[in-house]
Amino acid sequence: MNHSDYVVYVDESGDHGLQSIDPHYPVFVLAFCIFHKRDYIDQVTPALQDFKFRHFGHDQVILHETDIRRDRGDFSFLNSPERKSKFLGELTCIMEQANFTLVCSVIRKEAYRERYSEPDNPYHVALGYGLERVFYFLRQKGAGNKKTHIIVEKRGRTEDDELELAFRRICDGENFEKRDLPFELIFSDKKSNSTGLQFADLVARPVGLHLLRPNQENRAFEVLEKKFYGGASRNGRGLKSFP
Repeated sequence: MNHSDYVVYVDESGDHGLQSIDPHYPVFVLAFCIFHKRDYIDQVTPALQDFKFRHFGHDQVILHETDIRRDRGDFSFLNSPERKSKFLGELTCIMEQANFTLVCSVIRKEAYRERYSEPDNPYHVALGYGLERVFYFLRQKGAGNKKTHIIVEKRGRTEDDELELAFRRICDGENFEKRDLPFELIFSDKKSNSTGLQFADLVARPVGLHLLRPNQENRAFEVLEKKFYGGASRNGRGLKSFP
């Protein structure tokens, strides 16, 4: 099987547990960033590398949304409002100019737990919705029969094994179209410094915040709204909110 011209990076926001739900962020978001490989090589990765060299003097820093938001670790210098505004403004500009397509699955955990007596793992549910929509996009681009790599971050042996099993079930026919999906799962080390995984990490939380508080100012989501496959309307092809 030939490889497709696309690659997909996946990351999450929020935890997928249902026993104790954070009332301030009761959602689980799984973000799929779809890049054409040529755009990724020629434009997206160099732009992020340039940004890192300008702000840190090297490119080994891994951009992590939580650390940036909390001015933690490598991002402690952002405790100045002026510096943080400039940093986030430049990062938002990079996201806006980057050519990628976004698919997000959002699980509203309280409603999901109430609906089902034995709910499945929200991560696996979100994965199913996301992979279906990624496949629709690739088929539209003429890449529906070519192998596409889905890259996720390693989380731990047990969780990774469970994720791989769920992934295989979905790709082997447990999907809306009851057909095989030509995807291959790749686990990436947390320290891999992958541009695509950093993009996926940065986009996931703004999507969750928008669904929780749609009337709140959210500059990041305003940028991302233009990236969604088929638009960002609720339950559109680019943004799935469940239930």
